[in-house]
Amino acid sequence: MIGTVTTGSSFYHCISYCLEDKQKLTADEKIENELTEDLQHKNRAEVLAYNYCFGNKQELADQFHEVARLSKRVQQPVLHLSLRLAPGEKLDREQLVAMGKTLADTFGVGDHQYLTILHKDTREQHIHLVANRVGYDGKAVSTSNNYFEMDQLCRRLEKEYHLREVLSARRFLSQEQRQIPRHDIRKEQLRHDLQETLQKVSDYEALQKQMQQLGYKIIRGRGICFLDDKKVKIKGSEVGFSLATIEKILALKQQLQEKQLQKIAAALQPKQQRQAMDLSATRQKIEQSTHSSANIKDWENAAEKEINRSIGQLQKTLNHLLYDLTKPEPVQESINPELLKESERLKKKQRHLHM
Repeated sequence: MIGTVTTGSSFYHCISYCLEDKQKLTADEKIENELTEDLQHKNRAEVLAYNYCFGNKQELADQFHEVARLSKRVQQPVLHLSLRLAPGEKLDREQLVAMGKTLADTFGVGDHQYLTILHKDTREQHIHLVANRVGYDGKAVSTSNNYFEMDQLCRRLEKEYHLREVLSARRFLSQEQRQIPRHDIRKEQLRHDLQETLQKVSDYEALQKQMQQLGYKIIRGRGICFLDDKKVKIKGSEVGFSLATIEKILALKQQLQEKQLQKIAAALQPKQQRQAMDLSATRQKIEQSTHSSANIKDWENAAEKEINRSIGQLQKTLNHLLYDLTKPEPVQESINPELLKESERLKKKQRHLHM
């Protein structure tokens, strides 16, 4: 389970994001995606619970704002929380409502205005909670230790609902636990998308366009990093595709494609010469054959099949080369155990010298 915590100043924008469909999809695209992905893109949001609030997005924002005015010191009264289950996990509506109540109580807004929303347009089931940090007494809940509280809550909910238990964020782990290799779904997805894209494109502009279609924004400087649709930034080197590696792959692909074109041209040239000779001979027989047009058509079909077969073999060979070429560089996920042992021996030696 993954949890997020953000604060803000605009109730209307936060509530609108949670209640509305994604704006980047047209009505036809939403229907098409629902049929192909088995997800609900149209009317994706379902309100699971209203707490001291009601109405549409404008009415909700006005009600939240009126209470927030009770505190003149709070500049960011919006508390936006979310919980996302691991792929394949699913809870029923009653469990999600209870989880939302636990979420609100944990962050001290159980008796404040809030609403819990379920989104149905992603494969991973997830809920959002928009709450007013300011209560009816004019006091606002603290935002200190929010990330630690969310981390601890996720671990507790995983046990309570028998969900997949995962490691906490690295900053909340012990030194030994930080050395355990982690399975990062975002990085795995980016690595897969990059490898698939690099097999299709041969220049940087095409790479950028294809990755944008997959929902990534590319930031290129001395290195390269990718910003996904959740605004999570991942360096290319973290998934085995540094800028130098990508540039090398694209350069080699262009060289391979040039060689492929040369081989195709060389393969087609003698066939075209034979075609001209055979066509000339065939034309000479036109007057003698009542089926001349059928004979010419049969010959042209046979010649086309032979050319396509030759091109197919070259393309297959090229695809094998590209697959090997676009494999990511190995990424070191954890520290070498031998280095850890050596570090421990040095610490013991230092303690012994100070005694």
